[in-house]
Amino acid sequence: HFPLYVHFALRPHHYCSHNTTMVFSLPYVPANTSSWGPPKDEDISNPNNPMNKWANLPYAPYSRGDRLSGRSVDFTSTWKSNSDRNDGRRTRESSSGKNANEEFQYKVEKSEQASFQLVDTAKAPKRFVAPAKKRAQQQSRLRQLNARARGGNEQQKDTGRYNQPQRTRRRNNWGKGGNNRKNWHHRVDRQASVAVKADWVVVDEITFPVLSKQRSEDLPSEEDLFSCGFLDQYNDAYERVTSKTAVPLKRFENKEFYPVTTTDDPVIENLAIEQTGNVFATDVILAHLMASPRSVIPWDIVVQKLPNGTLFFDKRDSSQFDFLTVSETANQPPLRSDDDPEGINSPERLSLEATTINQNFSQQILRQSKTPNNQSHRKNFDLANPFYDEDDGAANGMEPASVAYKYRRFTLGDIRLVCRCELHGLVQKRGEEQTMTAFALNEWDSKLSGGINWRDKIDTQRGAVLATELKNNSCKLAKWTAQSILAGADQMKIGYVSRVTKSNAYEHVILATQFYKPKEFAQQTTLSVNSMWGIVKMLVEFFGGKDEGKYVIMRDPNKPILRIFSVPPSTFEEDDNDEEDEE
Repeated sequence: HFPLYVHFALRPHHYCSHNTTMVFSLPYVPANTSSWGPPKDEDISNPNNPMNKWANLPYAPYSRGDRLSGRSVDFTSTWKSNSDRNDGRRTRESSSGKNANEEFQYKVEKSEQASFQLVDTAKAPKRFVAPAKKRAQQQSRLRQLNARARGGNEQQKDTGRYNQPQRTRRRNNWGKGGNNRKNWHHRVDRQASVAVKADWVVVDEITFPVLSKQRSEDLPSEEDLFSCGFLDQYNDAYERVTSKTAVPLKRFENKEFYPVTTTDDPVIENLAIEQTGNVFATDVILAHLMASPRSVIPWDIVVQKLPNGTLFFDKRDSSQFDFLTVSETANQPPLRSDDDPEGINSPERLSLEATTINQNFSQQILRQSKTPNNQSHRKNFDLANPFYDEDDGAANGMEPASVAYKYRRFTLGDIRLVCRCELHGLVQKRGEEQTMTAFALNEWDSKLSGGINWRDKIDTQRGAVLATELKNNSCKLAKWTAQSILAGADQMKIGYVSRVTKSNAYEHVILATQFYKPKEFAQQTTLSVNSMWGIVKMLVEFFGGKDEGKYVIMRDPNKPILRIFSVPPSTFEEDDNDEEDEE
């Protein structure tokens, strides 16, 4: 291969001489001794090579589609394709990574490296400081944990986790555009209903999903044994109550209510001696077990098994079992405020308020006799109220409330369950006398409870009000429905009671009332009667296979689990003796 020179002979013109000759030189062509075409490895160090002027410049791959984020040149990072993303976008790696651009990095001689030190000039991140409200909540929580740690038993090693408060995050309503994230991080602190002792033994754990799947194919046969007490007639005037003609709720301080537990009932004691059944309970306890998959607040029930296999489902005297819950299943349940722990909207005060409203409402909607001798509206049963002491009642000016106690027996296979049920009144429907139960829902603060204003919707959209209450008080309404079904009531009366003002927890008004048939109401609220009896049947069969003794069914405060403990026979008896000594 030799350079080629081409000579062009130009014809003489009038403007050039005959001796003019032009020479044309070819550009640099790299030599390829092995094959035709340009060589694979081109030598750019050749001074004749036009690429020689870029021979000592570093080079990094770059694409026209890449963005430099406002910088003309980036010598500190490299590009790497992210195959994990479907959109094919690229992510940057630090220059200290695996495939960094080493040519662009600063190089230090080995002799100078011993005395060379890089200085980090990046700004230190600012220390995060929680808001004042969050700090107050954290401090309150630490105080609770420290107080519980100081007061706990050192021997409780495995049982300490059962007494810890619930840690469930509560979200706000996301229906308003999805941006309402205020208080999203709030947590509800709940403690176990009773402290687990070191000598308690866990027998079994039943999750709520397993509990909800229980189902009895056959419903039990019902039998009325006898009834005690009396019932008054329902006052039809409360059918015409509206929000514009609201009726003030009265206080019946001369009425006595008797939430007597199973083992303290003298009638049940006689029935147990006569072996009328092999399982004994009250309608409140049974209804609570039937609706337990909907419960959120911790609770406990005591079960005693006798040597002959008889079971008693009982409650503790010092428990809060008979107090009604308020907004238990709501997205924003009422919380105790650190600033005002005894405020009117604290869970304890709301529970007491709801229980008082429920008792007063059940008596106010009945016809009241102006004279003690005029009792034409009253129906007396064969036996008197077994819990009323006439001597003490007459001396204190007290009388029993209009409540009839029906002792009923439910037979389901080998299970013969005797239950004490309650009825609250009589009502005339189409010329027929029917029995009824009465309960009251109460409005305390629609803004804090996440509900709607009853005074605006109760007359025109009562279904919307009931739907909101079914969401916020699902467990309570399920218990009331189960109690009505157990008592065999023909009607269930539900009243809507509201505060006169939001800041007054002592004065209330009745805005509306509504009758429901218990079994139809259960279907509307997705409460399966077969599932209710399936839960009872499973628990009775479970304790039927255990040894005699005392057991505790406790809802875990942290998880949707029923935990069953085997406890010593003397458990809770010390508390009862202390209360008797104080009296």
